[in-house]
Amino acid sequence: MREVVTGARRIVVKVGSSSLTTAAGGIDEQRLDTLVGTLGGLAGEGREVVLVSSGAIAAGLAPLHLPRRPRDLATQQAAAAVGQGLLIARYTAGFARHGLTVAQVLLTVDDVTRRAHYRNAYQTLRKLLDLGALPIVNENDTVATEEIRFGDNDRLAALVAALVDADLLVLLSDVDALYTGDPADPAARRIPVVRGESDLAGIAIGSAGRSGVGTGGMVTKVEAARIATGFGIPVVLTAAPLAAPALAGDEVGTLFEAAGTRPAARLFWLAHATAPRGRLHLDEGAVAAVVARRKSLLPAGITAVDGSFAAGDPVDLVDAGSGTPVARGLVNYDAVELPALLGRSTPELAAALGPGYEREVVHRDDLVLL
Repeated sequence: MREVVTGARRIVVKVGSSSLTTAAGGIDEQRLDTLVGTLGGLAGEGREVVLVSSGAIAAGLAPLHLPRRPRDLATQQAAAAVGQGLLIARYTAGFARHGLTVAQVLLTVDDVTRRAHYRNAYQTLRKLLDLGALPIVNENDTVATEEIRFGDNDRLAALVAALVDADLLVLLSDVDALYTGDPADPAARRIPVVRGESDLAGIAIGSAGRSGVGTGGMVTKVEAARIATGFGIPVVLTAAPLAAPALAGDEVGTLFEAAGTRPAARLFWLAHATAPRGRLHLDEGAVAAVVARRKSLLPAGITAVDGSFAAGDPVDLVDAGSGTPVARGLVNYDAVELPALLGRSTPELAAALGPGYEREVVHRDDLVLL
């Protein structure tokens, strides 16, 4: 038995579209009810469960008479708008039979990287768990633009696990484990445990599956496992039909062992959930202040600015000498404001432009080293 599984009190479970829907679109009620029964049993034991569920776009295909998953964002969002309601209605009815109340939580990257939004997301999820509800999380596909998308729910699940300080992340898919090659190849062997990066060396990891309704694949699941284990959360990867034995601690699927100590959760999100909107080039002294002394970034240490961004957006802090990103942070100025401030001290800027300019470009509380 896997003690990290049986001893976990707060569990995040992610299920993919291919495990919930048919290839033609629409919800596979038998598969969904089986999953609900397993998770309802966990909650009945007093364990806290957060479900990260794909399937909104796939569930909307059949009702909209779409033959396959659309490629353009607008049609994807239309399908999600129809499918999300159908999906949450099925979950609501299913979990009600186990005496459980579910809560829909739809997230975008902005909801969990900007300080006030992140705090609100954390408090909402924490209160739902305290009240005995089972949160069902999905990306807000209906409104998310390319710039604020997580991209796949495997990564979203890893980041939600960090957000709620979970004890375990379980990734459910249409593949029963990580293999040394294509699972269809008789020579491929199941990998029962991954203890570190060396165990992944030389493994051929496939992309999206054959069902055509999902966006991920083994690549995104392994990356999600890297993210979660880096936060100190063990991960079990297996097929959805094996959810019950996996959550009972049976040695099915692949266990990714946790590594390292847990960093601050919001900064962990900043490092792994965001894409930079620009780059700030730092001189040698600023690099040393930010990296070695963990100081805030001031205008005096910036030599150049790239990109188009607004105050509050994520930007990469780059070593001007090597061009290597050394940190990522939330910037306090618009891109158009910064060129006039470069190389000048904050007292000088305050005297010339007013007290509003006596502030950091990136505060150390909004900065994570890469």
